[in-house]
Formats: sequence, structure tokens, C-alpha cells
Amino acid sequence: MDVAIPFESLSVSEDWTFKNVKSTEQWTHGYHRYPAKFLPNIVKKIIEDYTKEGDVVADLFAGCGTTLVESKIHGRKSVGVDINPVAQLIARVKTQPIDPKELDRVFKDLVNSLEFYDEKNYHNIEKHDRIDYWFFPENKYRIAYLYDLISGLPESQKIKDFFLVALSHILKNCSRWLQTSTKPQIDPDKVPVSVFFAFKKQVKTMIRKNSDFFKELKKLQYSNVESQIFLQDARKTEIEDSSISTVITSPPYVTSYEYADLHQLTGYWFDYVSNLLEFRKNFIGTFYSYGTELKTESKTAQDLIDQLKNIHLRTAKEVANYFNDMKMVADEMYRILKNDGYAFIVIGNTTFKNVKILSAEIFSELLELSGFEVHDVIKRSIPHKLIPTIRDKTTGKFTTVANKNSKKVYPEEYIIIARK
Repeated sequence: MDVAIPFESLSVSEDWTFKNVKSTEQWTHGYHRYPAKFLPNIVKKIIEDYTKEGDVVADLFAGCGTTLVESKIHGRKSVGVDINPVAQLIARVKTQPIDPKELDRVFKDLVNSLEFYDEKNYHNIEKHDRIDYWFFPENKYRIAYLYDLISGLPESQKIKDFFLVALSHILKNCSRWLQTSTKPQIDPDKVPVSVFFAFKKQVKTMIRKNSDFFKELKKLQYSNVESQIFLQDARKTEIEDSSISTVITSPPYVTSYEYADLHQLTGYWFDYVSNLLEFRKNFIGTFYSYGTELKTESKTAQDLIDQLKNIHLRTAKEVANYFNDMKMVADEMYRILKNDGYAFIVIGNTTFKNVKILSAEIFSELLELSGFEVHDVIKRSIPHKLIPTIRDKTTGKFTTVANKNSKKVYPEEYIIIARK
């Protein structure tokens, strides 16, 4: 396909818009909040339309495991990688259903143990300093007690992880973090939710979803279909050469959420993070890891960088760094795919510093530079309920209508289909 054709001029494909989607919470997809979640319906349709039994599916930006869950329920072996240990934990739990009877038994034991909570035993606990910034003492002590209870369970790590995901999910609710914000900021008026109440409610929800997933997999005889999630960098994975049939992934946007910041509560409590600044540097699409290189292999990206460097040098460096990293990801996808294998990249364009960033077009160029043939590009509208539609006119970042510098946008994204 000639990538010189502006993607914005393509017609929206109604088959890929999923306007009537009422929920993205089927199976285990709703276990844990996650920013800019990959829509399960997209993955489902790709798997059903483009893969066959015996295929192996990979996601190099696995996030909370959407691709892996859909692969499993469709009987496809899958492998995912993500640089974020919080994502790895969530994805692992979502793809490993547990016998409902066993979960019920352990949950009852946990609930009974709550009666023995004694706050004074936790007055001198040593956790990261930022815990005291985000949590009032009462909730801090209760979270510490729950964490100790779960960590001390005599059951398997698989069961411990299930309850750790439930605890991770409620941390924002039980903290001073502004509930409606994806960015870390204090809400001075917030009354945090009671820890034990929130935990029990979340576990009950997850137990119901686990039961549905467990029973459906058993009925389909897919319970033993392998699904693996590794804590690795998408630019350099340990996946074997030519071992993957299909890649299905949605990379972070160049102006993406700061995933390291958003998951810091879990990171601090579960000891994944000791230094947030160092943790941030591991992530692609973050301005914390920018280098000094202003050259990139994509002509479209280079034109963009040349525009940006005259407006805001740091932003130009960030964008150059992002697309150079994405070239490495494209190379990695080419390496792991079998001959005639396909990569499906779901990505959208955006605006930064009033400059239009044609991320989809640039990614198409990067794929071709890595050896792929761009087979097709599908344009889809994103239902407004699934993504914020208000952006800051200056930065292009998501904001609210309260921002006088805001504008409404009608987000669209593209599915790039590339063949090795």
C-alpha cells in the first residue's frame, strides 16, 4: 500500500467501530483499571478473521493482557511482554483462571482474618515515603495488613497474585488521588473508600468473572492453552526467531500517559518501585527517557521533528526518541514473526504543540523500513465512552472542559496490517 496517501482521507470502517459495544468487561478484562485499554473487540475480530487453530499470537505491549485473554478464549497460544511489572501481574492473573471452589474457600479465610486486625501493630511499618503522601494513616495500616495476609497465604503464588490484583485495583479508591484524574494529583476534598469494604467488593466481582472464564474455557477445552507474560522490553525480547504467527499490539502514543506514574501506588506497595525517576526511564513514549538524537529513519517523522525543534527542542527530542524506539520494535516484530506472518498495529494520530503527529503513517513507514509489506490500513472511530475526547489546544494532552484552553476532538485510530 502507498503510505503517501493521507490516512485521514480513508473512510471509517463501520465493521471495526463497534458502536453498540455496551461493555468491555467480559471474561477477566475488567479485573483492574488500566489507562487507554486495548478494546477486546478489536483483538477478537482480528483473531477470528485472520488467525487459525495452532497459530501463536504475540503482543509486545501486552499491558493488562487484553490480547492474551482473547487469544486464550479463542484457543490460540499467546506470549506477551511488557516493561511494567504491574502490567505483568495483572496480565498473568487475567490469563490464569482458578477453580472457583478454591477461590471461595481462600476468600472466606481472608475475610475471617480481617476480624483480627489490630491497627497498633502497623504504626511503625516501613514503606516508601510516598505512601504517606498518598494515604491517610487509617487506610495505610489496613492496606499493610491486607498485603501481609495475602503474602502469607499458604496457597500457591497463583492464588496470592489473584488477591494482590484485587488489592492493587482498590489503591486509588482508598488513597487521596483525585478519582477522576489519570494524572497523579491530590484531591483535598476526597474521602477515601474504606479499605476492607473496597477489597471485599472487588474480590467478589473478580470471583464472578473468574468463574465465567474458568467454566467457558473448560467447556471449550481451552483450559490448558498456553499464555505467557514476560517482564521484557519490546525493543529487545527473548521470543525466539520466526516463532510467532501473528502480532497484535497497540503501542503507547508519542504523547502517551505516563504509565510509570499512573501505577506508582501499586509500585510502592508491592516494592516494584524504589526510585520513580529511574523507573520512568524504562518506558517507551515518555519524556523522562529522551536522548539527544534528532535524526530518524522515517522521512515523515524527520519532517515532523524538524518542525518541532524550532518550536520546542525538548519535545523534538522526545518525539525523535519515540520513533527511533519504535523502529527497534518494528525490527523486533519482523524478527519474531514467521514468514508470511502478519502484524496488526492499532495506533492513532495526535497533535503536540499544535503540530500534527502522523503516528500511524510514520509507523507504516517504519514497518516497511524493517522489511514488512503494508498490506492494508483500516480506519475506525473510537466510541466516546472508551476514551477522553477533550484535549488541551497547546499540548494536545487529554484534559477536561474546565480547561479554558480545551477543544473537543473526535478520536479515530488506525489498524495497520503488515505482512512479513
